[in-house]
Amino acid sequence: MKKKHTSDMPHTPTAWLSEIAEAYYDAYEAMPFGAFVGQNITEKDLFHMTPHICLKFRRIKRTKADVDKTTEAMLSSYVATKDRSKDIFINPHIVFAFAYLACHFALGLLIENKVSEIMEYLEGHQRELKEAIERKIKENCI
Repeated sequence: MKKKHTSDMPHTPTAWLSEIAEAYYDAYEAMPFGAFVGQNITEKDLFHMTPHICLKFRRIKRTKADVDKTTEAMLSSYVATKDRSKDIFINPHIVFAFAYLACHFALGLLIENKVSEIMEYLEGHQRELKEAIERKIKENCI
């Protein structure tokens, strides 16, 4: 049986905001490399990286099964929710957070109520999330 790395997971919405900023920066660092494969990666595209980043942050081996499971959950959750939440999904930081949490849900690391609780917090603290991400980028780009 695979060991799930939940001991190092955030336990509060505020801690999740910090980790999501860290995860976002991890994806952000990959943006310049899109040019090498003929892709212009923008911040709106970063949510596509959440399955790999989730597995990396939880220190779970990136097996095809886990990558497929998290990718399918993330994409299906995104498609199912996007039309109902158009205003929120304009913000690439919130889209990234939603996708990142969906990946945790797919792995059985978060339950649906916890994902909802964290997302409600993030939706109410979008400015703080944006500032945390911008700080992370600024700290690491000096």
